[in-house]
Amino acid sequence: MNQDNTPGLIPFAIDLTFEEARRRAEVVAALGPDWDPMAALRGEQEAYALLYSGLDAEQQRTYDMLVAAGVLPGEEPGRAASD
Repeated sequence: MNQDNTPGLIPFAIDLTFEEARRRAEVVAALGPDWDPMAALRGEQEAYALLYSGLDAEQQRTYDMLVAAGVLPGEEPGRAASD
């Protein structure tokens, strides 16, 4: 005879789709009407170019090796490092 009166597990699921949509809307609202995504992208590209400018020969070789290995993004559009 089973003396254990603990109930079985009850399935519990939450759909976070609505909350994710609300969160994204709040992020866009927080950015404000003056936010320019193209200007932000240009700024990121300029910062990236500045970060890797002025390398000496050894640093440039290391940078090129890391780009070739997919560790760092290269100069191509979209510049995302490969997985």
